[in-house]
Amino acid sequence: MFPWHQYLLGLLLVAAGFFHIQKPKIFLSIMPDYLPAHKFLVLISGIAEMVLGLMLLSPQGQVTAAWLTGAMFVIYLPLHWHMISAPPKWFKWHKVFLWLRLALQFGLIYWALQYI
Repeated sequence: MFPWHQYLLGLLLVAAGFFHIQKPKIFLSIMPDYLPAHKFLVLISGIAEMVLGLMLLSPQGQVTAAWLTGAMFVIYLPLHWHMISAPPKWFKWHKVFLWLRLALQFGLIYWALQYI
């Protein structure tokens, strides 16, 4: 039996991955120009999030999923930094929320690594 917060993280990853596929324009709008194949990267990251979320809920996949999820969140850090330096046109809130979003990423890394 997993702790409730492990289920929560797994479900959040599955939901986030689903939204990457369902609403790709949101994620495409925050992609930095230096990355190639934006549509492919949004699609593959959405699939990866869903797979990792499901693996996190499996005793056999939990440790691997925890490491890979933590790594994925680290890989996302430059994207969050890019969003701070060049907010998308649809973002109308104060920039402090983008800084909080970046800080939250470190919390997500810590959260994912709890299941190693």
